[in-house]
Amino acid sequence: MATPAQTAWNVPNRVTTTVLIACWLSILAEGYDIGVLGAVLPSLADYEPWDLSPVQLAGLGSYALIGMLIGALFIGQLSDLFGRRRVLLASFVLYNAAALGAALAPTAEVFGLFRFIGGLGMGGLMPIAAAMTIEFSPPWRRSMNYTLMFSAYSFGIVVAAMVALVTFTSTDNPEAWRWVVGIGAVPLLLYPLISKMMPESLEYLVNKDRTEQALSQANRMGISDFDPDTVRIAESEKVSSVPWRQVLAVMFTRKFIRSTIFFWVGLFMGLLLVYGLNTWLPSIMRDAGYNLGSSLTFLLVFSLTAGFGGILVGWLADRLGQQTVLVVFYTLGGLGVLLLMMDFPFMVNMILVGFAGLGAIATSAILTGFITDYYPPNARATAAGWALSFARVGAILGPFVGGWITASALGFEWNFYIFAMVAGLAAFCLACIPRQRPSVTAIEKMVEERAAAEAPKAAEKELS
Repeated sequence: MATPAQTAWNVPNRVTTTVLIACWLSILAEGYDIGVLGAVLPSLADYEPWDLSPVQLAGLGSYALIGMLIGALFIGQLSDLFGRRRVLLASFVLYNAAALGAALAPTAEVFGLFRFIGGLGMGGLMPIAAAMTIEFSPPWRRSMNYTLMFSAYSFGIVVAAMVALVTFTSTDNPEAWRWVVGIGAVPLLLYPLISKMMPESLEYLVNKDRTEQALSQANRMGISDFDPDTVRIAESEKVSSVPWRQVLAVMFTRKFIRSTIFFWVGLFMGLLLVYGLNTWLPSIMRDAGYNLGSSLTFLLVFSLTAGFGGILVGWLADRLGQQTVLVVFYTLGGLGVLLLMMDFPFMVNMILVGFAGLGAIATSAILTGFITDYYPPNARATAAGWALSFARVGAILGPFVGGWITASALGFEWNFYIFAMVAGLAAFCLACIPRQRPSVTAIEKMVEERAAAEAPKAAEKELS
C-alpha cells in the first residue's frame, strides 16, 4: 500500500473537515462506552442483586478490552474485504447497540457478554477512523488532525462522567446505573448523519479494481489531482518489499533490540495505567473519603485534562522532541498519582488528577506515534502493530490490578503506590531508549540486496 507521503492529494478543506467530524463523533461514542464502566463501578459495587466482589468488578472492566484486542486483530481484515466505510459504520452500530444490551442485562454475566461484544466493535473502529482521517487530510495537517480525532476519546469519557454525576446525585435508585450505561446507545441516532458524511476510502476502491468509482468519487469531492496509481499496490512494490519475517528481524537486531524492548514495556505500562485508572479512579477516591459526586468529578477532570492537554502535549512533542516530553509527562503523571494519597485540599487534588490524566491518556497516545516514527519506513507498521498488541495485555490487566488491591488486605493507598510505580516504569523505559536513532544503513542495504536478487526473476517473468 502506498504510504501517506505518496497519497498527498490536494484535499479540499470541506472534505477534510467533514471526514474529521464524522470520525470524531464515532470516537466520542467509543470514549463514552469505555469511560462509562469506571463511572458506574461504585454503584455496581453496591448493587445488592449481583453482590460483586472487587475481582468480579475488575473482570467486568476487562471484558470490553478483551473484545477490543480481538476486534483490532480481525476488523482491519474485514475492512479490506468490505470497505473501510462499511465496516466503520458496522462497528459503530455494534458497540452502541451493545450498550443497550448491557443496560438491560439481568445478570453480571450477561452484562459482561455485551461489554465484550461492544469491545469487538470498539477495537475495529479506532484504526479505521485513524486511517480515514489520515487519508483525507493534507500532509501538513495530518498530525494535528489525528490528535484532534483522538481527543474525542477523552471527551467521551468526560461525557460519561458528567452523565453519571448528574444521574447519581439526583436519585438514590440502585438501578440508576442502567440509565447511565443505556445512554451509550443514544449515538445510534447519529448513524444517518455519520453515514452521509463518511465517504468510502479511495485507496480501498482502487485496490478493489473499482478505479472508475474512485475517480468519480474524487471528482465529486473536488480532489482534482487524485491519481489512482499512487495508491495501487504494484507488483514492483511487492518484489522490493521486505518480507514480514525480515521486518521483525529488523526490530530485534543489535541496533534496535534495546529500543524495541523498552518501547514494548513502556507502552504496556502506559496502557495499564490508562485503563487501570479509568476503571478504578472514582472507586479509589471514594475509598479515600470523598462522596460519590466528588469521586466522579475526579474522573471528569482526569479525562477533560487529557482531552485538552493532549493537544498541548502533542504541540510540545513536535517542538521539544517526543522522547523528552514523554519522559517528563509520565514522571509528572506518576507524581500526580502518588501525591493523591496526601490529605491535600480538594482543588489541589483536582490539579494532581489533571497531571495524572496528562501522564496517562495523553502521553500514551503520543508514545504510539513515537514508536511509528522511530523505526525505518519499511518496519514502521509492523513495529507499531506488535508494540500495541503486546501493550493491550497491559490494558486488560489494568482493571485487575485495581481489583486485586481492593480485594486484598492492603489499604487503598496502595492504589497510588502501584499506579505511580507503573508511570515511573514507563518514564524509565522511555529514558533508556537511545537518543540517536540507530543507523538504518544495514536495513537499506538488505532491501537493496533483495531487490537486486529479485530483479533477474522479474525480468525473466516479463520476457516469458
